[in-house]
Amino acid sequence: MTTPCLHPSVPRLVLATALALASLPTLAATVEVAGVQLEDRVTLAGKALTLNGAGVRYKAVFKVYTAGFYVEKPASTPDALLNQPGPKRMTITMLRDIDSAELGKLFSRGMEDNMEKGSFAKLIPGVMRMSQVFTNHKVLKTGENFVLDWIPGTGTVLTVKGQVEGEPFREPEFFEALMRIWLGPKPADWQLKDALLGIKK
Repeated sequence: MTTPCLHPSVPRLVLATALALASLPTLAATVEVAGVQLEDRVTLAGKALTLNGAGVRYKAVFKVYTAGFYVEKPASTPDALLNQPGPKRMTITMLRDIDSAELGKLFSRGMEDNMEKGSFAKLIPGVMRMSQVFTNHKVLKTGENFVLDWIPGTGTVLTVKGQVEGEPFREPEFFEALMRIWLGPKPADWQLKDALLGIKK
């Protein structure tokens, strides 16, 4: 049986095609949480972050918002997540219309409940500024979101409805205090805490 003779350009064509395919951008997969699409990977400050976990904040039987937490190295304990270096992101999307001033107050209370009084006192100027940002927005409507980014060397960047709000909150303790609203010993929602830690029950 005669072996077919390939044209000399065929191997080069195959190689060129393979290289072209390899150079195409990889489409990020998404995770759906209560109808909200979250990317399983994002890039922040030049670093690739992975969705550590995501879930829903409930108040009584009502869905309030979805939350997703991104880090470089996934982990299942709050300390392992918060103590690792590098950028981090919390993204929150409303599942119902909510008074944003009230949301700001709840966040302040959540920070205070999960840290020592002396430590919280040092963060009060930042807490007041953050509360004012939410008060200015008056209402966060269903589908609207805000993002809390920790960027080393810059601080905590608050983005509401796609708009960066003022200067970064520069203290590392501020971002950690915010995250302990959901990941601390007295979390806003225990089921959401487990979901953000990637713990499935």
